[in-house]
Amino acid sequence: MTKESSGKCNTTNKAVLVWVAEMVKLCQPKHVFWCNGSKTERKALTAEAVEKGILIKLNQKKLPGCYYHRSNPNDVARVEQATFICTVDQEEAGPTNNWMAPKEMYQKLRGYCSGAMRGRTMYVVPYLMGPPGSPLAKVGVELTDSLYVALSMGIMTRMGNIAFQQLGDSDEFNRGLHCMLDVNPERRYIAHFPEDNAIISVGSNYGGNVLLGKKCLALRIGSYLGRQEGWLAEHMLILRIQSPSGEKTYIAAAFPSACGKTNFAMMIPPPRFKGWKISTIGDDIAWMKPGLDGRLYAINPEAGCFGVVPGTNSKSNPNAMKMISRDTIFTNVALTQDLDVWWEGKDGPVPRECLDWRGNKWTPASKEKAAHPNSRFTAPMSINPVLAEEANDPQGVPISAIIFGGRRSDTVPLVYQAFNWVHGVYVGATMGSEMTAAAVGGAGQVRRDPMAMLPFCGYHMGDYFRHWINMHKSIKHPPRIFNVNWFRKNETGNFIWPGFGENMRVLKWIVDRCHARTDAVESPLGWVPGAGALDLEGIPDFSPQKLEALQMVKDAEWHRELLMQDELFMKLYSHLPKELIFQRELLKARLQ
Repeated sequence: MTKESSGKCNTTNKAVLVWVAEMVKLCQPKHVFWCNGSKTERKALTAEAVEKGILIKLNQKKLPGCYYHRSNPNDVARVEQATFICTVDQEEAGPTNNWMAPKEMYQKLRGYCSGAMRGRTMYVVPYLMGPPGSPLAKVGVELTDSLYVALSMGIMTRMGNIAFQQLGDSDEFNRGLHCMLDVNPERRYIAHFPEDNAIISVGSNYGGNVLLGKKCLALRIGSYLGRQEGWLAEHMLILRIQSPSGEKTYIAAAFPSACGKTNFAMMIPPPRFKGWKISTIGDDIAWMKPGLDGRLYAINPEAGCFGVVPGTNSKSNPNAMKMISRDTIFTNVALTQDLDVWWEGKDGPVPRECLDWRGNKWTPASKEKAAHPNSRFTAPMSINPVLAEEANDPQGVPISAIIFGGRRSDTVPLVYQAFNWVHGVYVGATMGSEMTAAAVGGAGQVRRDPMAMLPFCGYHMGDYFRHWINMHKSIKHPPRIFNVNWFRKNETGNFIWPGFGENMRVLKWIVDRCHARTDAVESPLGWVPGAGALDLEGIPDFSPQKLEALQMVKDAEWHRELLMQDELFMKLYSHLPKELIFQRELLKARLQ
């Protein structure tokens, strides 16, 4: 190895050195490799991963710079039941999080980690969440015995010396320890210690559980820090809409899984909107803080995209297909005979034969899917063809609108605008999505997922709502808040709205509302587009009757909806802001 990729210690920060030394003593690795984030280092580590069978080099003519990883079949997704928030006071974690006392959890996990890296290499992965120099950026150091994790963190974060430069002599960094152990579900824990700004993950090698900068720091620890420091860590995409005249509007949006979040972040406007441009600033996470001018500013703390692959194609997300055509790690998709990748819903013919995500022979006659439903791509943000230059702006971008949206086949209209900030918090707090048939509980049941943050909030959800309401005091010019639902169906079970790029029509109305350029009509739920306010020209077979069906508010459905909201509200009642109860009563009165 060259000096540039030598793996030698690359910091003089005393707090880092002391902590790493403690963890080396605990885990007892054979080697310690300090990552510096250089291209030379990445090339060397990638070659090592291929040599060890951790990665498979894909067809470089078809997929230059791309590699394939197959995980343990018992380790293919986030495990909410093994994810814990460890605060001294159990009440702080709240009823929607798993809790264990920090002392007890530290003792348990240090027992698992004791000697866990014998004969293995510990990779010291310093990383920066957010653009260099940003007042919102945070530094983390992850210690891992997984080469796959070290390489993936190099894509998902600004990894290496750049993080130590940002940290300087400070001891304020997230301490993250990851030990694969034997990837045994019985010894799988993802434990967060918000009061210590620390994370320990054991027994997994799946991205969402072990790329500690992502959901762990960016959301669970981030939301806790945000409440203390006066900002918001949110499970939101950030996009820029540019009009033909050059006007730029920035929007953040929260969608639960399977609601088209990544597609929305990389949307291509339909031909009707010639001259309009959508650019991505972030596809998954937003950190938002009030600016000196009274507006809410957002950064994307990540440097890569970690997306679900099945269903991704040139129709659903053409920009994602371009992005993952090079320098990408694919996990748990199917592998073709010529070392290409395939998944259900991909463009082109179905392969006659390939290896499925487990490594077994697969043909179209096979009963199992070739790619795991949660198979992933890990790709650098920099190769997104519609990446906005503001993605690297340390100050972030001013947010004009916040959009909430779930998957609902009835009840919820295509779009409406909240009357005010507190009403908007109520809209976000009560959002939900219908489960699929594969989910526990069966198809059609609505799972509440407030602000799409239920699995990711690092403290009591009721206090999280209170923090949202209190943020209004710090934001003189708050974003307008909207709710959308692309998934309403007709009586025959077909989607009424065409979705995909046509969502630009709804987005255009939202932009115009932000700039006070279009009218709206008051409804029981909020402000809705007035007659002719939504541009529907050019949508095949789309009648005014279809729009009416999309926007219809049925009293019986909404009375049922209000009763269903009680389940979450009752669980959080002791910490639930009274303002949200008042908003619920106001909605009930408007419906009557």
